Amino acid sequence: CLGHFKEEYEKVSKLYMNNKIRTTKYTLLNFLPRNLFEQFHRVANLYFLFLVVLNWVPLVEAFQKEITMLPLVGVLTIIAVKDGLEDYSRYKMDKQINNLLTKVYSR
Repeated sequence: CLGHFKEEYEKVSKLYMNNKIRTTKYTLLNFLPRNLFEQFHRVANLYFLFLVVLNWVPLVEAFQKEITMLPLVGVLTIIAVKDGLEDYSRYKMDKQINNLLTKVYSR
Protein backbone atom coordinates (compact mmCIF):
# COMPACT_ATOMS: atom_id res chain seq x y z
CA CYS A 1 0.00 0.00 0.00
CA LEU A 2 3.03 2.31 0.23
CA GLY A 3 3.59 2.43 -3.51
CA HIS A 4 6.21 4.97 -4.52
CA PHE A 5 6.80 6.04 -0.89
CA LYS A 6 8.44 2.68 -0.05
CA GLU A 7 12.06 3.96 -0.31
CA GLU A 8 11.28 7.00 1.84
CA TYR A 9 9.50 4.80 4.39
CA GLU A 10 12.52 2.46 4.64
CA LYS A 11 14.89 5.41 5.20
CA VAL A 12 12.73 6.91 7.94
CA SER A 13 11.88 3.61 9.65
CA LYS A 14 15.58 2.78 10.17
CA LEU A 15 15.81 5.76 12.54
CA TYR A 16 13.24 4.33 14.98
CA MET A 17 13.71 1.56 17.51
CA ASN A 18 11.68 -1.62 17.32
CA ASN A 19 8.49 -2.06 19.29
CA LYS A 20 9.63 -4.98 21.46
CA ILE A 21 9.17 -5.09 25.23
CA ARG A 22 12.17 -6.06 27.38
CA THR A 23 11.70 -6.21 31.14
CA THR A 24 14.64 -8.50 31.95
CA LYS A 25 17.56 -7.17 33.97
CA TYR A 26 20.23 -9.56 32.74
CA THR A 27 21.66 -11.10 29.59
CA LEU A 28 23.79 -14.23 29.46
CA LEU A 29 26.96 -12.15 29.25
CA ASN A 30 26.27 -9.72 32.08
CA PHE A 31 24.44 -12.00 34.54
CA LEU A 32 27.34 -12.87 36.84
CA PRO A 33 29.05 -9.44 37.11
CA ARG A 34 25.81 -7.49 37.38
CA ASN A 35 24.30 -9.91 39.91
CA LEU A 36 27.42 -9.78 42.09
CA PHE A 37 27.47 -5.98 41.83
CA GLU A 38 23.85 -5.82 43.03
CA GLN A 39 24.42 -8.33 45.83
CA PHE A 40 27.44 -6.51 47.24
CA HIS A 41 25.37 -3.38 47.64
CA ARG A 42 23.89 -5.12 50.67
CA VAL A 43 25.76 -4.36 53.87
CA ALA A 44 25.50 -7.92 55.20
CA ASN A 45 27.22 -9.36 52.12
CA LEU A 46 30.00 -6.77 52.41
CA TYR A 47 30.46 -7.70 56.07
CA PHE A 48 30.84 -11.39 55.26
CA LEU A 49 33.22 -10.54 52.40
CA PHE A 50 35.30 -8.51 54.85
CA LEU A 51 35.44 -11.51 57.22
CA VAL A 52 36.52 -13.80 54.38
CA VAL A 53 39.28 -11.42 53.29
CA LEU A 54 40.38 -10.87 56.87
CA ASN A 55 40.56 -14.61 57.46
CA TRP A 56 43.09 -14.97 54.60
CA VAL A 57 45.58 -12.90 56.64
CA PRO A 58 47.68 -15.46 58.59
CA LEU A 59 48.01 -13.32 61.74
CA VAL A 60 44.26 -12.83 62.12
CA GLU A 61 43.04 -16.22 60.91
CA ALA A 62 40.39 -17.50 63.30
CA PHE A 63 38.89 -20.40 61.31
CA GLN A 64 39.87 -22.40 58.28
CA LYS A 65 39.69 -20.23 55.16
CA GLU A 66 37.21 -22.47 53.37
CA ILE A 67 34.78 -22.61 56.30
CA THR A 68 34.62 -18.82 56.49
CA MET A 69 33.73 -18.65 52.78
CA LEU A 70 30.81 -21.12 53.00
CA PRO A 71 28.09 -18.75 54.33
CA LEU A 72 28.93 -16.03 51.81
CA VAL A 73 29.15 -18.39 48.84
CA GLY A 74 25.94 -20.13 49.91
CA VAL A 75 23.96 -16.90 50.21
CA LEU A 76 25.35 -15.50 46.95
CA THR A 77 24.52 -18.73 45.10
CA ILE A 78 20.96 -18.96 46.43
CA ILE A 79 20.20 -15.33 45.59
CA ALA A 80 21.80 -15.68 42.13
CA VAL A 81 19.67 -18.75 41.35
CA LYS A 82 16.53 -16.94 42.55
CA ASP A 83 17.34 -13.85 40.45
CA GLY A 84 18.14 -16.01 37.44
CA LEU A 85 14.83 -17.89 37.66
CA GLU A 86 12.86 -14.65 38.07
CA ASP A 87 14.63 -13.08 35.10
CA TYR A 88 14.04 -16.18 32.97
CA SER A 89 10.31 -16.07 33.73
CA ARG A 90 10.31 -12.37 32.72
CA TYR A 91 12.12 -13.33 29.50
CA LYS A 92 9.48 -15.97 28.68
CA MET A 93 6.66 -13.49 29.35
CA ASP A 94 8.34 -10.84 27.18
CA LYS A 95 8.75 -13.36 24.37
CA GLN A 96 5.08 -14.33 24.62
CA ILE A 97 3.93 -10.69 24.56
CA ASN A 98 6.26 -9.74 21.70
CA ASN A 99 4.96 -12.59 19.53
CA LEU A 100 1.29 -11.63 19.88
CA LEU A 101 -0.54 -10.72 16.70
CA THR A 102 -1.81 -7.18 16.57
CA LYS A 103 -4.21 -5.31 14.38
CA VAL A 104 -2.94 -2.25 12.58
CA TYR A 105 -5.24 0.49 11.37
CA SER A 106 -4.78 1.31 7.73
CA ARG A 107 -7.00 3.56 5.68
